[in-house]
Amino acid sequence: MPIREALPRDAAALAAVHVLSWRAAYRDLLPGPYLEGLDVEERAAAWRARLTAPDRPAVLLATAADGRPVAFSCFRPWPGGEFDPATTAELSTLYALPEVWGTGVGRALLAAATGALVEAGFRSAALWVFAGNGRARRFYEAAGWREETGGRLLEELRYRRALPDRGASTSQDMGLTM
Repeated sequence: MPIREALPRDAAALAAVHVLSWRAAYRDLLPGPYLEGLDVEERAAAWRARLTAPDRPAVLLATAADGRPVAFSCFRPWPGGEFDPATTAELSTLYALPEVWGTGVGRALLAAATGALVEAGFRSAALWVFAGNGRARRFYEAAGWREETGGRLLEELRYRRALPDRGASTSQDMGLTM
């Protein structure tokens, strides 16, 4: 399984894998309309921006024998304050096309990412998995990753309200009490 560093020209392929993987892996975890609304072009623009940023994350791309991208991983120094970003990395992404699940592509990509993390000088790595994603949890546990305490919530609530006309901007009109 050829694995190489992703380049900006790979942004559209990363986006396609990203969206197709999410739609399959999270179909029982996230609302269908949200998953169907994922936009490959929007994701491609986001990946292109990441891959050209000065502080770009490390992105590894696995390709099929014909050169077609089938999976990718992404890691970076830990972004939060709970771990030292000089020694701890976040494996923020590992996605594969559903058609290659169970073929060893994910294991090969995770092994390559682990090697790259060690080469980059990290001493530990962490990642997030939806609690309800049993397939991913089994995958990471089989590779030696261990569950720690959580802290992020899967369910979010969206709030919305109509805003008052431009001239009516007092705190009472905005629904605020002082």
